[in-house]
Amino acid sequence: MRTFGKWLGRLLMLIVIAIVAFLVFAPGLVEGDRNGITEYPPFVVSDQAHALHANLIIGDWHADSLLWKRSILKRADRGHVDLPRLRDGNVAIQVFTAVTKSPAGQNYDSNSAEARDNITLLAVGQMWPIRTWQSIYERAAYQAQKLHAVEAKAPEQLKIIRTVRDLDAVLAARANGAQIIGGLLGMEGAHPLEGKIANLDRLWDEGYRLVGLQHFFDNELGGSLHGIGNHGLTDFGREVVAQIAARGMVLDLAHSSPRVAREVVDMTDIPLVVSHTGLHSACETKRNLPDDLMRDIVATGGVIGIGYWADVTCDDSPAGVAAVIKAAIAAVGEDAVSLGSDYDGSVTTGFDTAQLAALTHELLATGVSEGQIAKVMGGNMLRVLRARLDP
Repeated sequence: MRTFGKWLGRLLMLIVIAIVAFLVFAPGLVEGDRNGITEYPPFVVSDQAHALHANLIIGDWHADSLLWKRSILKRADRGHVDLPRLRDGNVAIQVFTAVTKSPAGQNYDSNSAEARDNITLLAVGQMWPIRTWQSIYERAAYQAQKLHAVEAKAPEQLKIIRTVRDLDAVLAARANGAQIIGGLLGMEGAHPLEGKIANLDRLWDEGYRLVGLQHFFDNELGGSLHGIGNHGLTDFGREVVAQIAARGMVLDLAHSSPRVAREVVDMTDIPLVVSHTGLHSACETKRNLPDDLMRDIVATGGVIGIGYWADVTCDDSPAGVAAVIKAAIAAVGEDAVSLGSDYDGSVTTGFDTAQLAALTHELLATGVSEGQIAKVMGGNMLRVLRARLDP
């Protein structure tokens, strides 16, 4: 009996060690697998591109870095975005978007809202607070609190932007040589509202200023581009859209169904954004809304953010992304094109944020003018933020 007890104790110890090892190492392995970087030969960046890049105000509409178990204060050996790499890439403004629900087997064609949720498993495996395991709202709140903790720990490195005054403070500090980065909080889908309009006030108080209506599934607000059928806005969705339009928030149509996008265009009078996308005529995939709908969206004074992964560009190299940006300028106008990387969003890209000068080089090489580059890299984003953060 004593021998049996000894072996049982050893077995239990091995089980504990295995669980601890899983919780320590598995999150990093999962992220490393989900957020890869395509291996290319070393990028060539001309002196002209280096000089131009160093003087640009650069902004990116979409990164999911808060989803993962690592501090963005430290340079990571996985993923795409952290503050050191943002500084290397001369990024001034980064939208950090909270992912709160994602269906198992997610694809661009169709997903059931009832499918097993990937983020539940990730929340448990990354040891998020127990309150986040079953509450989509709490997942959004927790990711916001992670960014607030970074700001509190390193206010000289990050300032969360809620108003135009905050935006101007970041830009003024950078103009005086500071390396501070402005972070905006965004929601990838408005399901954290959990069907309650009062939760919009709570998420506003948490600092959220950009709201995507849908993600990979139909929700209480309406149809997803990847849902079951091209459904439009629900009554609750219309109420939320009206509330977003009435306050200092940016409304994002990325992942919304074409019908939802057209209904939002018809019922609002604000600049609208498609935060991370490609151009359908340049890369024919369901993930990219039709060009005519994109033109209707940007006619509101809004912008489309061009992503960096092959599913939306058909080529994730800097040259491939630059080619799509050039095509988008021709299709929707130089005032309507921005950057929307989808970094850390379970995508493989051809370069991380530290290597953004390679994109500037390729834009110059493909014939995009320095003035157009300045608009795409950040100028157009700033215009929309100034219009929306203080409506």
